[in-house]
Amino acid sequence: MRFHLTIAAAALAAAPAVAQDAPAIELWRLDCGTLQLSDSESFSDTHLYDGQPREMTDSCYVIRDGDKYLLWDTGLPGDFVGRTQTSGVYTVSVARSIEDQLGDLGLTPADIDYVGVSHYHFDHIGQLAGFGDATLLIGQGDFDAVKAADGTGNVDPRPFAHWLNDGGKVETVAGDRDVFGDGKVIMVSMPGHTPGHRSLVVRLPRMGTMMLTGDLYHFEEQIENRGVPQFNTDRADTLASFHRFNQMADNLDATIVIQHDPRHIGRLPAFPESAK
Repeated sequence: MRFHLTIAAAALAAAPAVAQDAPAIELWRLDCGTLQLSDSESFSDTHLYDGQPREMTDSCYVIRDGDKYLLWDTGLPGDFVGRTQTSGVYTVSVARSIEDQLGDLGLTPADIDYVGVSHYHFDHIGQLAGFGDATLLIGQGDFDAVKAADGTGNVDPRPFAHWLNDGGKVETVAGDRDVFGDGKVIMVSMPGHTPGHRSLVVRLPRMGTMMLTGDLYHFEEQIENRGVPQFNTDRADTLASFHRFNQMADNLDATIVIQHDPRHIGRLPAFPESAK
């Protein structure tokens, strides 16, 4: 499914034309785990998916722009590598760590300049602590929630300890954010799933514009039926983000990549090949 992406944000509208000698940009998808659901009920507050089992992938991404690298989301915790754990309706597993997969690309965690998180949920920050040399990019509303967290609920501040307590460099994002300053990789504000939730626009020279959803959508059906998960922090913000995202996707002719939908894995080349 392709949608066209409207450049609603000023950062996108002001993006420079791609010059012939512009730095190369490429995108890799990393496998950051699998989530098996015995019941998808919680993914709709209007009972769209009650009783439906579902498999969800946990995808992370590396984007290179010239000699700079962004890691987008950090998946399930590395403690799950090589084992399976069940809690409630979720059964989670991880085949390989992010660090291990980076090795296939000739990279180490120290090579990552920025680590951007779409939001603070455990399956997107699980291996965050391993990238303490990187500048953390996170939505302002989410970082405020992390700072206020007391260890209960679904906000776990522990993976953020380096950036909260040990002087790690963090840049909070209040609106949209042009990551590398050249208009090619933009964090776009899509609140509702969490207060500071962000999606990612990546403009590739050959494959065109890609939109990585974060958790704005978890699976393709939500695009059509506007299913809002029960655990989202704001229903009205979620619906507004659906509207913004879809209009943006429509006008940029972007390929949408839903990070949790296994059917969307094939929209990018198979690792270790990159999208360019």
